[in-house]
Formats: sequence, C-alpha cells, structure tokens
Amino acid sequence: MVSSVHLLFTYTCLFECDHCFLYCSPSSKGTFTYQQMVKVFNDLKKIDTLSFVYFEGGEPFLYYAQMVEGLKMVQKLGVKTGIVTNGYWATSVADAELWLQPLIELGISDISISDDLFHYGEEQENLAKNAYQAAKNLSLPGDTICINKPTITDKKEQEKGAPVIGGGVMFRGRATETLTEGLPTKHWSEFLECPYEDLKNPKRVHLDAYGHVHICQGLSMGNIGKTPLSILAKEYDGTSHPICGPLLKGGPAQLARENNLFTDEEFIDHCHACFIARKALLDKFPEVLAPRQVYGLK
Repeated sequence: MVSSVHLLFTYTCLFECDHCFLYCSPSSKGTFTYQQMVKVFNDLKKIDTLSFVYFEGGEPFLYYAQMVEGLKMVQKLGVKTGIVTNGYWATSVADAELWLQPLIELGISDISISDDLFHYGEEQENLAKNAYQAAKNLSLPGDTICINKPTITDKKEQEKGAPVIGGGVMFRGRATETLTEGLPTKHWSEFLECPYEDLKNPKRVHLDAYGHVHICQGLSMGNIGKTPLSILAKEYDGTSHPICGPLLKGGPAQLARENNLFTDEEFIDHCHACFIARKALLDKFPEVLAPRQVYGLK
C-alpha cells in the first residue's frame, strides 16, 4: 500500500536540465491549484498507510503561496512533509532563511536541494549552496542532490562493484536525447527486469496536476479524475497493467517483444530501453503512458 505521495507540484522550472526525468522547462504547463489540493488531501485521509508527502517539480518554490497552503493541509493529516528544490530563491543565506522560516513553522521534515553543474554552471553563482547553508543554520533536516555528467567508470572500479557508467544519471526523459552519446550499450534483449521501481506493489507514487498517478515518471496506474488515489492504490494490479505486466514478467525486453518494437537496437541501461519502448507505445496506451510532455512531446 502507498506510504509516500510525491506531488509533482508543477512541471514549470527555471532550468531545462539535460538529465531531467520530466522535460521540465520555463514553458512547461501543469501546476496544482488550491482546489485541486483540497480534493487530493481530503482523499489522502483515507490512506492509513501514508507517512510522507513531498512537494517536487519542476520547481515548487515558483508557486510559494500555493505550496505553503499545501503544507498546511498536509500538517493536518499528521504525516511528514518534504520539499525538493533547486534553490533558485536563495540569493543570499540571509534571504534564504526568510524563505525557509515559514516552512519550519509548518513542521517540514526534509528539504533536498539540487546542487550540481546541470543546474549551476561553473561560471554561474551556485545559489543551492546558500539554500543548504540556510537550512543548516535553521537546523532544518536536509541534504543536497548532486548528479554528474555520465562517464565510463574505470575498469578497476568496475571490478570493485562500481557501475559501468558513473555520475548518477538515470536515462529517462531528456537524458535519452542529450546524454547518451559515446556511452556503451547492450542489445535490447539483455534488459530483463526493472531494477529500480516496485511495479508490483508501489509504495511511492508521484501525482501531477493533470491527475496522473505515476509509478515511474510517465507510467501511470490511473487518473484521480476518474478514480480517487485511495481506491486506485487498493485496486492496482501490476500483473494486469498493460505496461507493468510485461515489465514484471521480463523487463523492457519483454515489453518490447510483446509489442514487436525492436530489432537490433541497443541501449545504455534498463531505464533507457524502457523509456524508448514506452515512448513508442504512447498512441497505443495513452491512458497509462501520460502525460505526453513527460516524453518530450505535445
């Protein structure tokens, strides 16, 4: 049963990072309204296994007032709250403390701050560092998220158990277009599992303003516009899901076989193969592969 709900509070972001799962950008649409939050959080009261609600994006601080109201609603649920941000608002440590103080008063449990070259270039002021220092000054629990450009790991490190490709990039979303060049690949038939998501019994889901309940970004168990999340979570059966079923049975390779997708194609990793397969199936399964903008399409 679901224990954490991560609100994709908005798809809008000041950045357009090469590694973004969601193809977020300044022009991306889809932000929670106050009334949507009221409806969602009233329904979350019915999920007795819920322990955490995160506000993510895009960049949730772009809609600070709505985010604060949402945190107030979650506070009444009696569950923990967290935020993921790039810290664009931290123009100084002192200013960042002003942004964070109201959130502390609302009992926020965690803040994760993106701090890497994808967000802040070498010649650009790194505002994430101000945000992190402010959080420390205020004793707000949190940490930084740092993703590096993918590199091929040294063979000696591979022998010690390090992944072939270092840097932490997951080849979903925009990374499949911008970060794949020169990296080693394998035949599609070698990807026989989903190593990252619990597709059979997802305890963490992402929910966007369009109502999609993401098991993985762009892979939906349903839409709360038709069925409330409290019911969707109870009725979900991964084995009968048109995408999760094949993935559970044999990974991206099985999904490709059942839908006659690939011939001699090669991919970097499981996520890469799965994302490209799903993108090819958008028109066949539009209700569970959504929204299209997460696949870089309109």
